[in-house]
Amino acid sequence: MSDATRVLVFSTNMISDPGIDLAGSRHLHYSPGVVVISVPCASGIKPDWIVHALESGFDGVFIASDGDECAYLPNCSERSAGNVQHAQEVMQERGISPKRVRMAAVCSVCAEPFTKQVTEFVEELQEAVV
Repeated sequence: MSDATRVLVFSTNMISDPGIDLAGSRHLHYSPGVVVISVPCASGIKPDWIVHALESGFDGVFIASDGDECAYLPNCSERSAGNVQHAQEVMQERGISPKRVRMAAVCSVCAEPFTKQVTEFVEELQEAVV
């Protein structure tokens, strides 16, 4: 992988989207290969979506979850983690490294933490190929 490392970010529209938007408006730098898709709740991200993204050419999938701040479900974090774990099991069955998916809580003012998380993830994906 090169500087063109492609990462699909699933972001929640009420909590993590504003934090990611803030990173952009503050001109914080992260890989230009990052593509963001907004979803209502991280627990709704299907394991098949993660696997499909990786099989379709993305180098990694990053889930910017609401953490404990989800407006929809009190156990959103647990459900989201379960979906990621299931995706990683399917990935292993298909010969895809489970390290190519990461989930972290990103709040509405978490511009720097998001930038740091996604930058570290891109670097780890690049090192995995070397």
